Parts: sequence; C-alpha cells; structure tokens
Amino acid sequence: MRIAMVSEHASPLSGIGGEDAGGQNVHVDSLARQLAARGDSVVVHTRRDDARLPRRVPLGPGVWVDHVDAGPPIALAKDDLLPLMGEFAADLRRLWSAEPPDVVHAHFWMSALAAIDAASDLEIPVVVTFHALGVEKRRHLRGLDPSPPERVALESGIAESAHLVVATSEAEVLELAAMGAVTRQTVVIPCGVDVATFCPGGTRAARRGGLHRLVVAGRLVERKGIEDVIEALALLPGVELLVAGGSDRDELVHDANARRLVARARRAGVADRVQLLGRVPHRRMPPLLRSADVVVCAPWYEPFGMVAAEAMACGRPVVASSVGGLRETVVDGETGWLVAPHDPAAIAAAVRRCVDEPELAEAMGARGARRARSRYSWEQVADSTRSAYAELTQRTPIGRQP
Repeated sequence: MRIAMVSEHASPLSGIGGEDAGGQNVHVDSLARQLAARGDSVVVHTRRDDARLPRRVPLGPGVWVDHVDAGPPIALAKDDLLPLMGEFAADLRRLWSAEPPDVVHAHFWMSALAAIDAASDLEIPVVVTFHALGVEKRRHLRGLDPSPPERVALESGIAESAHLVVATSEAEVLELAAMGAVTRQTVVIPCGVDVATFCPGGTRAARRGGLHRLVVAGRLVERKGIEDVIEALALLPGVELLVAGGSDRDELVHDANARRLVARARRAGVADRVQLLGRVPHRRMPPLLRSADVVVCAPWYEPFGMVAAEAMACGRPVVASSVGGLRETVVDGETGWLVAPHDPAAIAAAVRRCVDEPELAEAMGARGARRARSRYSWEQVADSTRSAYAELTQRTPIGRQP
C-alpha cells in the first residue's frame, strides 16, 4: 500500500523529551518503519520548522519524511499551529492530487483537520489517532490547558468525519463516547514497544552505591507529575531519582521546566538525590530503565503510557497514576501499582513496597515483560494497523469534513 501519515508537530526525525516531542514522535517513527518492512511505501508529512530542511528526507527503507510548508519555517509551540492547518492542508491536497495514497493516517487532532480537508474531494480514506483528547486534557489541567478553545468541538467533528478512529485504549473509546462523538468505526490498537531493544537482558546504567533508584522519563511539563515524584522522594530516604527529558543536559540551566523541578527539589530537601539527565536518546533508554528499582509514571492524565510499557518490557515494576490508558497498560498488583494522581504519599508507599520486597518487585517485572511482549510489540501493532487499513480501503470512501 501507499500510506501517507500526517504528524504536523511530531516529526520522527526529532529527538524526544522536549516541550512538544515525546511518545507521538516514537509512535509515528516505529509504525512507519514497521509498515515499510511489510512492503508498504510510507511518507510522513510534518511541518517544516527549519528553512534548512530538505523537502524530503529518507527515514529508512521505504519511508520518507516530507516537510510541508505551513507558516514560517521556525519552531513553534504545537498549540500555536491551528491557524496554519489550512495552508498545511492545501500543500497536502496538491501532493495527493498528483500522487494519491491508498490511505491517510493522521496523528493528533490538528493533523486530522488538515488531512480530512486535503483528502475530502479526493476519495482517500482517512484514519485518525488522536494520541490525546482535548476533553481529558481540559478536565485535568483546567485553567492551565494551553490548547486552542475550539479543540474539543473540532475533535468531535473529526471523530465523526474520519473513516476510522484508532484509539490506543478502551478508556479513549469511552472518552470519545462521553464527549458526544458519533464515530462511524473505532478500533483499539495500543501503542507499541520495540521489545527487541526494550528487554530485560542487556546493559544497565551505572548506579550509585547504597541508594535505590527511581527513574522518570518524559517531558518536564507540569502535567507529567514529576513534582509529585520529587515530593514522594522526601518520604523515601535512601532513594535517588533520575529524570530523563527536557533540553540537552548542558542546556537545562536555560530550561524553565528544569529550573522549576530543581527549585521543588530544593524546597523538598532532596536536591542531592535528584539528577536531571536532560534529553536521553531513545536508543539509550533501555539501560537507564533497567537500572531502576522502580520506574514511576505519575502524569495527571495519560492516553496510553508508552514509558510504562517500555519499562515493563525491560522487566521493571512500574508505579503509575491510575488515569486514562495507564489503567490498562499497568496491571495493578501484577506488573506494578496504580496510585491516585497528585498523591506523593501514595507514590512513596508503592515505591517503598517494591524496595522493601525485592522478590515481589522482580516478579512484577517479569510479568510486565511477558505482558509487553504479548500485547505491545510493534510487530503486533503494525499487523493490526495494516489489517485495519486493508479493510478500510476495500470500502467506498465517504469523505465528509468536520
């Protein structure tokens, strides 16, 4: 198949861990490569954010990244991109009119707006993966949500207009229904993990003697709940915390989110036991995760929980917020512990149990690795996604707009 992916702000060429670079970048990258490995041709369309970037760049065999001109070729926050989606769609429409793909897979709501607009008159079926829903983000962030105010209404229209919605969890399906979205078809396909790389065997990052280790990985934005983990650390003597994410390590001094976390660690009296590692390349994450006694994922909301799945694949127990897709990724009492969000004491209690009962922690890690291999391998995710594409392309496209 000829597959077009649209990922307006999350390029597979970008390093993860920055303000707007995270699990979606990994998802698009890995899914595109896996589909190409099955003989498909994949083009990932993302917004040009640097004038020096060529129009097309090879990502791997059978995969190209296409830099779409929409707005100034500079880095912009994703929440500022909505006014540029008309221009983005016009460029896609021009490309697809000349060389129509068999199917379009849009990642994130703004990508979906552009893709549906561009494909509507071309009878190309459009698949949408939201990765996160505005209604959930607004519920948890309240006045701190920087999303455009029209996001929730637009997402409802997108869900009705897309030929297929790929949800990453059953929780997302329920959210779509609760917001009144009447989807014509929804299928649940989880995010994936490279289980050959993220596995229990292999090297481990060096440890400081005499300290147990917690690892947190992800963007340093407030909603990821890292400050709650820092507060929990104050209740956990003899434990250190390593945080992977944000700017490059030598640039953290200029990173407002990193400075906020350092200030919180100082107020909590644990600055000597907190290390901010900065951006860690994805290929270097497995040794870091394996070095942890416990991996903590404490966001205020989470559509799936890719870091949790990767930690499980590495054989580590996970303490996670009981929110969104994390409730399905982590099996409470089996592969780790689920705790209430915004609850440092609950995080500390769950971590303490893992530290005090190493045999239990190892058993949880082993069960997590089996669960990751059986449910979340990219091979399985790509096969399920490709089957959904194949079924969709056999039908007559409808092509409505939100």
